[in-house]
Amino acid sequence: MKTDEGVVVPAVSAPRPAVQLPGRSPLLTRAGWSAFVIAALLVCVLAPLLNLVVPEGHALHLSDYAVALLGKIMCYAILALAMDLIWGYTGILSLGHGLFFALGGYVMGMYLMRQIGREGNYKSDLPDFMVFLDWKEMPWHWALSDSFIATVLLVVLVPGLVAFVFGYFAFRSRIKGVYFSIITQAMTFAAMLLFFRNETGFGGNNGFTDFKRIL
Repeated sequence: MKTDEGVVVPAVSAPRPAVQLPGRSPLLTRAGWSAFVIAALLVCVLAPLLNLVVPEGHALHLSDYAVALLGKIMCYAILALAMDLIWGYTGILSLGHGLFFALGGYVMGMYLMRQIGREGNYKSDLPDFMVFLDWKEMPWHWALSDSFIATVLLVVLVPGLVAFVFGYFAFRSRIKGVYFSIITQAMTFAAMLLFFRNETGFGGNNGFTDFKRIL
């Protein structure tokens, strides 16, 4: 704006109103979380009781197959929840969740293989696939696989440690978008090739089979 004396004065516009962004709704309400926790506790407590305590001829008896199926459903639900948290809430598409899921599964599988003991086909303390491959002793990474407490801890710690190391270097290098997805997929594929090798002690492409008991 120009005055009578020829001095140019900048025009002052009215302040714009602040833009109100919609708040992010919580994943669940307090009542929803309470219902979720109660339902999870009921499933974890009732399923073993209905399988072990209720006789087989009873209508409320839960068969071994039903318990195993319920366990698989809960495991895949946890995997789906993890994908929803990182993709739905942060917008980061990770194709490497299968690796972290597999690491926890292999840790528990190693423990279950140790529980077979001499009930295997070869009547050996070593898992059947190791006897078949002419292994003479247990590999070093199976050292804690005979302890249930250690297994439960390692199921969380091993995938968590791998995820922390990968995440640190990935985010430190500011990798994002499709490049992050490609790297996580490549990491999963590389781990698959490692697990499928017979000499690594993870059962090769057959994995772990013929479980007998949990405890």
